[in-house]
This record gives sequence, structure tokens and C-alpha cells, in this order.
Amino acid sequence: MGLLDTILGRSKPVRPDLDQLFTVPSAALTLQAATGFVPTGLGSVCFAGVEGAGFARIQQDVRELLDADTGRGGIPVEFSRDTYGYTWLLARQPPDDLAALVNDLHAVNTLLQDGGFGPQLLCSLIAFRNAEGRSLALVYLYKRGTFYPFAPVPGGGEKRDNQLELQVRAALGDDLRVEKDLGRWFPVWGAPGL
Repeated sequence: MGLLDTILGRSKPVRPDLDQLFTVPSAALTLQAATGFVPTGLGSVCFAGVEGAGFARIQQDVRELLDADTGRGGIPVEFSRDTYGYTWLLARQPPDDLAALVNDLHAVNTLLQDGGFGPQLLCSLIAFRNAEGRSLALVYLYKRGTFYPFAPVPGGGEKRDNQLELQVRAALGDDLRVEKDLGRWFPVWGAPGL
């Protein structure tokens, strides 16, 4: 970062730290104790769609990696595309094996990053649910190296439960690197797994 960047207020971009995903299982214990939300066993990775043989090969590598997990109860991975043109990968593990789900999401992000598609990675999310059936996601922003909670209002269309999101932020502040800029807490409406 040079002098001109400092004068103009530009900041050095944060390097992605995929190992932050490994903090989620311990944070999930705090989340359950504070709010009653438990893992569903579903997690997603979102990335900008890219065409070409190189990307098709990476997609096949991801599928093979996660589908090979079926011997220990895993379910094949699913790819989908949302209305904005982003590609979503949905991974499943038993709800009581959050560590395996986090490993899968980390592996997918790493394969894409190492394959040269890091700039296309947007976010990963891990889904939670409470006893009343309310949904919550912990969203990892790849380019920021931070997490934020996303809590859609049940049956409320595209409305968020901001109070719950702030409660989760307060509960997990010591467990996760939470995104401080609330303007970056983007909604992930219709995300697979949520």
C-alpha cells in the first residue's frame, strides 16, 4: 500500500483466511447455549459462475471429493444457480457432525482458490434452526475473512430479524471474527440449505 492509497483512504484488502471456518463448531456451542439454534447439517458455498473447461474440471473435482464421502453417510453435493446468476454448492452432513460439514466447505473453497477461482468466491454459509423451526445462517464473507448472522423472518417474504442478528453478533463476538460493517451483512435470500 502506497502513500497515495493512504491519502485517498484506500485500505489494503483483507486476505481470505479460510481457516476461520474451523472456528464455527466451537461457536455453534455458544450459539446453542445463547439462542437455542442448532446446526442443520447443511452448508453452502456461493461463487460467481465461470464458464470454460478449467472451471468444469474444478466443479468435477469438488463433486468427486464430496461424493467420495458417501461411505461415511455423506450425500452427494448439489449445484444450483440463483436468479442473480451465482452458482451455489450445497453440502450435507449429519446435523451432529458440524466438523465434517465445515471440512467439506473448507475443501470446496480451497479447491476453487487453488484452481485460480478465488476472485469468484463470494461466501459460505452454515445453516442453523431452533426448536420453533426458525432459520439462521452464519455467513462467511470470503473476501473479508469475517462472519455475520443472517436471520430471515419465517413466512415474512424478504424480511430479516435484525434483533436476532444483533443478538447472535453479541453472543458470538468472542468466538468468531464478526463483520463490523453492518452494511456488508448482505441478505442471502433463497440460499440453498437455508
